[in-house]
Amino acid sequence: MKVIFVPSTCPGAAAPVQYLTSFVINDCIAIDAGALGFWQTPAEQAAIRHVFLSHTHIDHVASLPIFLSNIASFHGSPVKIYASDVVQESLRLDLFNGRVWPNFLEMTHERGRFAELVTIVSGQTLEVEGVRITPIAVDHVVPTLGFILEDAMSAVVIVSDTGPTQQIWTRANRTPNVKAVFLEATFPNEMASLAALTKHLTPAEFATEMAKLTCPATFFAVHLFARDREQVTQQLLALGLPNLQIAKFGKTYEF
Repeated sequence: MKVIFVPSTCPGAAAPVQYLTSFVINDCIAIDAGALGFWQTPAEQAAIRHVFLSHTHIDHVASLPIFLSNIASFHGSPVKIYASDVVQESLRLDLFNGRVWPNFLEMTHERGRFAELVTIVSGQTLEVEGVRITPIAVDHVVPTLGFILEDAMSAVVIVSDTGPTQQIWTRANRTPNVKAVFLEATFPNEMASLAALTKHLTPAEFATEMAKLTCPATFFAVHLFARDREQVTQQLLALGLPNLQIAKFGKTYEF
């Protein structure tokens, strides 16, 4: 399985930081669309035929309208957007509402529809392009789904935004061949009260969540708060855990 952590910093920036969230799986599946529409060329984006949305926050959906515009003329069939009922309602009311953006969920272009919505539910597995994808509810300030992705060789867990949680670890511990986990570490330890209020993790809590997975796997830290990225990075590395890495933007990880 190939996983790319999509960059969201402009080229030439002095240091890479994360502002938006997207992952690309096997070149044809995306998890979240925060940076997806700003990544690579329209032709390369058009290879992505399935987009899974974890929740409604803007850093996870910001570039979805741009992505749909970019790829519209490449295919005669619409890209599929997989989202919970709550996320679909927000897309209709808050994003594709005719004010923020035209209603691409209902409109057509010269080759057909822009998108097809598919409802996903926590605990119910779908198979897409040879990858079994199971959404699992995590604990964030809005309803949010993490994802467990499995193919014949390996499994990868993309937890999404969360505070301390349990259900996804319970499911992951029953999943064979978990090779990697992409887990957030948003705020430095000194901002633990804000992390608790917004249901994010600090490096100390990141370590606690790591311990909930009973099988060996590499943990990749993502979602580091841009303003305090260096401090969060130092605190994560100070944990001294050999199976912990800071995820690199644009790198193709293979598991």
